[in-house]
This record gives sequence, C-alpha cells and structure tokens, in this order.
Amino acid sequence: MTLLWIAIAILLLPALWLLVSPLRKARALHDQQRDFEANDTSAEQNVAIFKRRLASLEAALERGDIDAARFEEDRLELERSLLEDTAFRERRPLKAASAGRIVVPVVMLAVVAVSVIWYQQKGAEGDLVLLAVQQEVQNDPEGSLAMYIERMEEQAERQPDNPNVWSELFPLYRETGQMPKAVDALERLIEIEGRIPPLLAQLAQIRFFMAERELTDEVQALVDETLEQDPRQPTVLGLLGINAFDNGDYEQAIDHWRRAIANIEDPNTVSSLRDGIRVAQERLGVEPEETVAEGTGIRVRVSLDEELVGRVDDDASVFITARDIEGELPPLAVVRAQVSELPMTVTLDNSAAMSPQAQISQVQEARLVVRVSPSGQATPQPGDLFGDLENVSIGPIADDEAAEVVINRVFE
Repeated sequence: MTLLWIAIAILLLPALWLLVSPLRKARALHDQQRDFEANDTSAEQNVAIFKRRLASLEAALERGDIDAARFEEDRLELERSLLEDTAFRERRPLKAASAGRIVVPVVMLAVVAVSVIWYQQKGAEGDLVLLAVQQEVQNDPEGSLAMYIERMEEQAERQPDNPNVWSELFPLYRETGQMPKAVDALERLIEIEGRIPPLLAQLAQIRFFMAERELTDEVQALVDETLEQDPRQPTVLGLLGINAFDNGDYEQAIDHWRRAIANIEDPNTVSSLRDGIRVAQERLGVEPEETVAEGTGIRVRVSLDEELVGRVDDDASVFITARDIEGELPPLAVVRAQVSELPMTVTLDNSAAMSPQAQISQVQEARLVVRVSPSGQATPQPGDLFGDLENVSIGPIADDEAAEVVINRVFE
C-alpha cells in the first residue's frame, strides 16, 4: 500500500506544479499591466479622431453637400461617440504581485485532500488489500485455508461495505462446512449488491441443503422471487430438480435439470446434471438419453411457396431451425442452406446443435422455423421470408418420414 500512495503522490505533483506555475509569472505580469496603464493614450487618440471628423463635417456643410439639419444630426452623433469613448472610468488600483499567494497553498491542500478522500470512497484500495492478503497467505510456508479465512474476516471488520470481501468469504465458509456463517456472509452481500437472481439463488440453495433438502416456506419464497426475475436461473432449476427427484417426480426432475443445463457453462456442473437425468430415466424405466440421443431428431422437408418464387435470389441463405416449445432455450438445431437447393430434406439432430447445453434430444416436441434471409444475417430482418410448424414430435429418425414446412410468409 505504501507504493500505492507514493504513486498517487507522484501523479499529484504535475497538478500541484500547474497551480504554482502562475505565481512565477505574477511579478512580470504586474509590471506589464502597470506600464500599460501609465502609457495609455487612448483618450487623446479618440479626441484627435473626433476633431478630424468634425472638420470634415464642417467642410461638407460649407460646400453645400449637406444641409444644416443633417450637419447638426451628424455632429451630435460624433459628440455622443466621443463621450462614450472617453467617458471617465476609474481604474481600480493594481494589487501587489504577491497578493493572493496564500490561496495557492490552500487550493493545493484542497486538491490533495479531495483526491485522497475520493480515492478512499471510490477507489479500489480495499480490493488491493484483499489481493495483498491473498498473496501473503499463498507465499507463507505455513499458510492455510484457516489462515486465509481469518485474514478475510479481519478485512470484513475493516471494510464491511466492500462486496468483494463477502463474495470471497461466502464460498470459503460453505466449503469448510460453516453454513450459518456462509448464510450471514451471503445475506450481507445481498444487502450491498441488491436482491439479484444469482445471489438469491445461492441463498435458496444453501438454505435448502441446511434444511436437509426440504423445500421450506423460506426456501420456496426465495425460489419464487428468483424465478420471477429470471425464469431460467440454473441454480434454482437445479434445486427444484433435486426436490422433485427426492419426491419421486422423476419426469419433473428431468425437465428442471434439462432447463438448467441450457443456461450453465461449467462443464462439470453440466456433467453432474446429466448424470442425474440418466438416473432419473433409469428410475422411470426408460432408456437413458445418452443412448436415445444417437439417432434422435427430426427430418424436415422444406419448400418455397410458388407465389414467393422469384422474390429472392438463388444464393439467399435459408436457416432451418428447431426450437423448444416454451422458447426458453437457445436454438436446439440449425442447418443453413441456399434457396437454389429448395425443395430439400434435411435432418435436425444433436450434430446440428449450437451448444452442448441445448440439444434437440433434450425435448419431446419442437417448433420448426424456416427463414430465407437475402442479407445472410442470422437475426430476422424485415422482408425475410419464413414458414413454421408447431409441436413436431422428436424421436428416432425414420428415412420415410419428414415434417413438411412451406415458406409462405413475409417477415415485417
């Protein structure tokens, strides 16, 4: 931390120098202003200009170029202009060159104070301390998880409003079996960060396991609050799957776990949920999905309505997509072709999945959407042609069966 404050001091030096710099030029500027005021002849010059213009005006009157009325009008205008230019304006006496010097050190101190206070309020000093604690424990030959927790607890007392302290402490308590402390740390984090779905889901999960995998009223309230904000929250969906499995509702457990998998990136967690799905399927007496996934999908025959032939070029892209009925998962399978290949028959199976977390073998029914994109963009655009088919059953792929989808509408 000492190096940090030294660095901040070094960064402040240029700012302080800019504040001091004008004082070095104050004497010269004062002398220049005094000399200017002493040698100012602007009033005499204005009088001389007035006399020349008045003489020119009188000569014009004598020559008959203007009449007496015009002469009087122009003369009054000249006199008015002279009065404005030579009106006596009292100048304030020049202050001494050293005047106001005391303000500079005051401003310098204020800059330093504001910078330090602002950094303490908005800066990352606390996070740097946490990093230093972590490195200290790692470099200590006798360092241990217990020592790290102790150091983090000290930081929790020193910076109780730093969310990074509590987000670090919560998993440490959970991993060491200190569940009440884990709950306290997580609730403190929620007070700071707000009641956001990921934190509420973790709180629901830990209270669920503390209640010996029972969906208590308190846990149910947290689950409802989380799903209201994010119906796809994977931690809560996984929790609900466990509860359904424990109660013998294996179909519901499989549904929850499949939905959770679609929103989880951690491969280890995905693998654990797939194991749970396989066990649930065995309990139901059905073949596990790893086996049925092979050869499972949809054959789709795609054609273009005759009235739309000629609306798009032959090289326009055709996106053939299978989606889940609820629309909660990413596309389950996508095949790209060209208009010149229509009519055509394609197979949508797990090999056409965009993500291992969302595959067509995970659902029993799907919605087929076929879109022609002249621009080639994956997202729908006005003017694209499309067709769809609802509630298409997913099962073993048969060569003699195919779902028919006709491209017969224009996307607006």
